[in-house]
Amino acid sequence: MKKNILIIGAGGVAQVVAHKCAQHNDILGDLHIASRTLQKCESIIASVKEKKSMKVKGVFETHHLDAMDIKSTADLIRKTKSQIVINVGSAFLNMSVLSACIETGAAYIDTAIHEDPLKICETPPWYANYEWPRREECEARKVTAILGAGFDPGVVNAYAALAHHDYFDKISDIDIIDINAGSHGRWFATNFDPEINFREFTGQVWSWQDSKWVSNKMFEIGHEWDLPVVGRRNTYMTGHDEIHSLSKNLDVPNIRFWMGFGERYITVFNVLKNLGLLSEQPIKTAEGLEVVPLKVVKAVLPDPSSLAPDYTGKTCIGDLIKGEKDGKERELFIYNIADHKEAYLETGSQAISYTAGVPAVAAAILVALGDWDVKTMANVEELPPKPFLKKLDEMGLPTRIREGKEDKKLDL
Repeated sequence: MKKNILIIGAGGVAQVVAHKCAQHNDILGDLHIASRTLQKCESIIASVKEKKSMKVKGVFETHHLDAMDIKSTADLIRKTKSQIVINVGSAFLNMSVLSACIETGAAYIDTAIHEDPLKICETPPWYANYEWPRREECEARKVTAILGAGFDPGVVNAYAALAHHDYFDKISDIDIIDINAGSHGRWFATNFDPEINFREFTGQVWSWQDSKWVSNKMFEIGHEWDLPVVGRRNTYMTGHDEIHSLSKNLDVPNIRFWMGFGERYITVFNVLKNLGLLSEQPIKTAEGLEVVPLKVVKAVLPDPSSLAPDYTGKTCIGDLIKGEKDGKERELFIYNIADHKEAYLETGSQAISYTAGVPAVAAAILVALGDWDVKTMANVEELPPKPFLKKLDEMGLPTRIREGKEDKKLDL
């Protein structure tokens, strides 16, 4: 069994990961958290202690780390004797941290696709540009690397795999729907790193339709869904990580991602974009100062982790899946409902961080126990979905299935 965890990152998702690792440290062993900002790591551990999250008495230490430095990351993995690394830092770090894991033999888990700071919305399938070329290296060194083990990507991939294995003979459409029906009480803020958030929507929108890649503009295609708990919600088709792996690993001709946006977000986004304030290219002010517009916008917006105390409402994220079973048409919505206030009371983070962080720890537990210690690189849909979904149910993210008028909790 693998033991000892190194958490890389110190944002809202890292805080959830820290609490959930602490709640399962009888399995996971010694815990360590590292970031460029040591104070943030210390605040997270203080939160863990305040909420008495540690299941058994044990180690939980902070470390200063620039995770872009592969050698420093590898040295820290060796120093802490960590056998599993949960990377919930910036998506810019993925390949550096993965390299350190391959070098040391530690298992690697992340929650999002790698991003190059100089490129936005790359040619699909995006995973083929960075992670997938290192699969053979992982296999040769018997290194387990679980890609995209958050919620979306992550849990929604497991929902698709479950549907593929147990509910359909043939799937024609997967529509992944992500709704945040909560309110943080601020005039405007992003729910995670503004830089990553805005980058996600400034380029092309790639979807998988009729078994080929189709490009659209952001906010070009909208759709209203009638969903459990949160009701009718407007969404827009956007590009997203999981489409890039599901299109390869499942034989499904149509895979789309839909995210809910309020009118205020759309207005602010369009104004910032049209003014050039979402640009990552440096400019000079009249005083001769060189600044990056997007980083200035990030600096003036609220820190996403500061939103949690005032957040109310719920999220609804799931897969609407259409296809055939036993010669008949079938449609299922496999989903989860999370509550912002409940997430905050348990971990000090809001539900968006909660839904991203809990699955990463569930994946770590499955790796530690051997269920997912596959000693190669894998996306979540390539792994057995039921152990993962069962663990999520135990950890606070239960799965529900709606078919027609019947809506029930998934029995695992």
